[in-house]
Amino acid sequence: MDKNRLIEICKDSGVDTVGIAPVGPYTELKEILINRKQKQYLTGMEEEDIEKRINPKLIMEDAKSIIVCAFPYYAGEYEDANISKYCYGEDYHIVTKQILTDICLQLESEIPEFKYEIFADNGPLVDRYLAYLSGIGYFGINNNIITDKYGSYVFIAYIVNNFNFEKDKPIEKTCLKCNKCVKYCPGNAILGNFEIDPRKCISYITQKKEELSESEEKVLRENKKVFGCDICQEVCPHNKDIEITNFTQFKENLMTKIDVDEINEISNKEFKRRYKERAFSWRGRKIIKRNLDIIYDENKINL
Repeated sequence: MDKNRLIEICKDSGVDTVGIAPVGPYTELKEILINRKQKQYLTGMEEEDIEKRINPKLIMEDAKSIIVCAFPYYAGEYEDANISKYCYGEDYHIVTKQILTDICLQLESEIPEFKYEIFADNGPLVDRYLAYLSGIGYFGINNNIITDKYGSYVFIAYIVNNFNFEKDKPIEKTCLKCNKCVKYCPGNAILGNFEIDPRKCISYITQKKEELSESEEKVLRENKKVFGCDICQEVCPHNKDIEITNFTQFKENLMTKIDVDEINEISNKEFKRRYKERAFSWRGRKIIKRNLDIIYDENKINL
């Protein structure tokens, strides 16, 4: 099978941004990850074993290529939103994995002894680095991957497989370096040199299990963020006039705001039942309620 046939199969499933990454190991990435570890730019959510993050053959011994896909999720602007745009639609873990499974079943029918492993934000490899290697996007100063068609509002998912698809090359492009994301990041997490300190990112703070500090509570309250944050993307010029997602799962039946009264009234069990197909549900009701309590605590709002 040539790459054009793969691209055709992907497009039939709605995926129009796809590239092929090599299987490494990625020595340049290893240096970056070691540097991050030394600077403690970690959240604890990452795979601890750096070798697993840079060597796809630890996933599949006979891996020959990685199919990397971008799934756009931008569905427009909503003034009353208190969650990140990536949470508006159905849970992207479920949606992207199903679409990639359908693609793989088609590939399996056309490629003898085709083997694959699908990952949607749940694998040890660095998704954004794979996106960069595959040429589907380039890094912004805020560390997001920017695509020409959809800006940085994309989910990255990939297929480690044993077929030697022709590899793509990184795009010789960079973001505009306007530094708006650096200037407007409420937590000062974006350092301006293509590095971030994720511990200061509001998105991380909204998901943090440990008790929040006064300064962390203050930044949530000031920005009214219950889960996730889009500020660095909203000010990014690469996200102006981008296309709305073509996936109905990300543009219909939207939920843009978590209601404080509703969360207070339902049980943990009901929370899981009601929101099991939403990307914010994995952290559970307790963390969501904590964030809502911080934002709407009348005793602290004016402090």
